Amino acid sequence: MEFFAPSAPTRPVPGGSAPRPPFSRRARPQTPDGLKDLPGVPVQKRVRVDLVRLAAYERVCGFATGAEAMPVTYPHVLAFPMTVRVMASRAFPLPVLGLVHTSTEMTQRCGLPADGEYEISVCVEGLAAHRRGTEATVVTEARLAGTLVWESRNTYLARHATAGATPGPRDGVAERTPLPAVAEWRFAGDVGRRYGAVSRDRNPIHLYPLTARLFGFARPIAHGMWTVARCLAELPAGGESLTVRAEFKAPVRLPGTVTYATEGNRFELRGAMQRLHLTGEVQPAPM
Repeated sequence: MEFFAPSAPTRPVPGGSAPRPPFSRRARPQTPDGLKDLPGVPVQKRVRVDLVRLAAYERVCGFATGAEAMPVTYPHVLAFPMTVRVMASRAFPLPVLGLVHTSTEMTQRCGLPADGEYEISVCVEGLAAHRRGTEATVVTEARLAGTLVWESRNTYLARHATAGATPGPRDGVAERTPLPAVAEWRFAGDVGRRYGAVSRDRNPIHLYPLTARLFGFARPIAHGMWTVARCLAELPAGGESLTVRAEFKAPVRLPGTVTYATEGNRFELRGAMQRLHLTGEVQPAPM
């Protein structure tokens, strides 16, 4: 799972004082009844790809640079500032601090030209009850010359007590036979800062031990979307029309070592004692 907090300064505050979260506010009711309060109008913007930033992103994630089409994960980066704007809106019924990014689904309908200008829109589709709280689904679409070429659905969980909740499997516990191990990866302690610089996702839990401790982590944790991109960079090209689905099971602490495993169209990351961090698959896009 990936924890969400608004962007914070990229350097610890001199003298060790704690930076104040910029969008901190009183928690609001966390219930599907808040659906009526969801932002009704998508946030929209035209975005042209910065080729220098794209190349830096590709290097950080392990993709080959210089391709005519950008990776399937990159529109998520283009849309990230708008996603933050939606979640920081007073109309968003869940508290931003502490949101957990639980899953992502991205559908690419054709090759995505790296030199294109895209029309990006972001909206909240709805809320759903979850055994650990309330989950919001954020829908993002990217159009090229008016044609839908990419879309995503991301779920974010606001954790709180729920009446009559039934126990479920513990996060990070293996629920199926592990996929065949392919490689052992050692992630450096600065991965969060390097990815944050190219993605603009400078969530404090990914940057430094000091800023991560503000949110209950002894060490920074890797961005969930970086771990997905890092895995996809190892897979054979899946064609121009594809769907990627991934679930974030447990945070990857930095620095840290994980096992990358894959078989067929599936991939996963596991840690010590077979702890499951990430599962995913790549399929042809639905017609």
